[in-house]
Amino acid sequence: MNHSNDKKRSTFSGKIGFVLSAAGASVGLGNIWRFPYLAAKYGGGIFLLIYIVLALTFGYTMIMAETALGRMTHKSPVSAYGAFAKPGRKNGFLGFGGWINAIIPILIVPYYSVIGGWVIKYLFEYICGNGTKLAEDGYFSMFISDGVSAEICFIVFALITLTIIFAGVRNGIERVSKFMMPILVVLSVIIAIYSVTRPGALKGIQYFLVPNLENFSWMTVVSAMGQMFYSLSIAMGILVTFGSYMKKDVSIEESTENVELFDTAIAIMAGLMIIPAVFAFSGGDPDTLQAGPALMFITIPKVFASMGMGTAVGVLFFVLVLFAALTSSIALTESAVSTFEDELGWDRTRSTILIGCIMITLGSLSALGYGPLASVTVFGMQFLDFFDFLTNSVMMPIAAIATCLLVSRIVGVEKIEEEVTQEGQPFRRKPVFNFMLRYLCPIFAAIILASSVANALGWIAM
Repeated sequence: MNHSNDKKRSTFSGKIGFVLSAAGASVGLGNIWRFPYLAAKYGGGIFLLIYIVLALTFGYTMIMAETALGRMTHKSPVSAYGAFAKPGRKNGFLGFGGWINAIIPILIVPYYSVIGGWVIKYLFEYICGNGTKLAEDGYFSMFISDGVSAEICFIVFALITLTIIFAGVRNGIERVSKFMMPILVVLSVIIAIYSVTRPGALKGIQYFLVPNLENFSWMTVVSAMGQMFYSLSIAMGILVTFGSYMKKDVSIEESTENVELFDTAIAIMAGLMIIPAVFAFSGGDPDTLQAGPALMFITIPKVFASMGMGTAVGVLFFVLVLFAALTSSIALTESAVSTFEDELGWDRTRSTILIGCIMITLGSLSALGYGPLASVTVFGMQFLDFFDFLTNSVMMPIAAIATCLLVSRIVGVEKIEEEVTQEGQPFRRKPVFNFMLRYLCPIFAAIILASSVANALGWIAM
């Protein structure tokens, strides 16, 4: 294999840089609004337990495989796959997995930036002291249907992301992650303490932390599996890209464990921030924890308004959410830029401008999709919902299956082991890795694919 571009390839300064950047990629909006809602819906403590078990097995295996593949080849997804799966050879068709991994971030980051724009808007309003306005019925739908303000907020968020990417791996991504992630942890602890000490919050804490077998159902497993997938940034090309920036003397296994720990801790924090507060606010009615944006942009402002100190907590909460959204959008954009650099042979500046143009074009469809373009739908979905469904529910599980097949059939688990154990680094959970990769991970990914599509078509309700 020719590593002629190695000398030019950027790297993280060390383990901390990689862990905080990968954890930043993982800790995004999915942790903060999706996790609490799913945990509340599918049994609280039992959901949390299953989630942790899956993160330590399925999640661990996928992070290890993708990071090792990236570091082994020093390439972004398309070339990393292409180094092993060549057209015309046996199993050469698996090279398409690289393309899917590369396209996913390009499709996600535009609509993700739109939601990031919504966060900026709410933060701005809280700073201006308009928290009570945000808690009014109908405020959110009024804001997103006003095309101009949704578009402006989206462009501001996109420009912040692009500026950081422009600065490069060390000066941009790593520096920002090292700054934002510790603040994110501190803020989430402060808000969680505030939330769990409210009158009536204890019920919510018990429900969320204590596993109750009565609340267990098959959907608990399916939804925990899906959430872990989104939450750990698996099958988005990010980990392959970040792996290619990782130095050889950094332990892949230890870094993976740190990312798992970070991500799960933040998800638990998010649960403690949101579930007890909503329980206290609603008098113990779990139905108030609705899915998706409604929770963050409709329920939470109401909860804050009812708590007293609403403005201060609102500012802290939306700063936290903004940081979480930024660290993820940076990772997604970096993955796309890295692909353009590798595949088109372009420099960072040109590649960043190209992804910027794609972001603004596709993102504007999502930003205006609830206002001026509300009448235009794809398969009955608004643009934002459609892009979300296409990437999360269809492409990511397919990309994960392709990765499992590539590593087990072509690269070989031995090669991965060689990469992981370089310079005497540990590979303690090798038996778990081998078993999961060969047998369970592809099946799990197929279950996520089937259940997500069935849910979208209205055959099952998730």
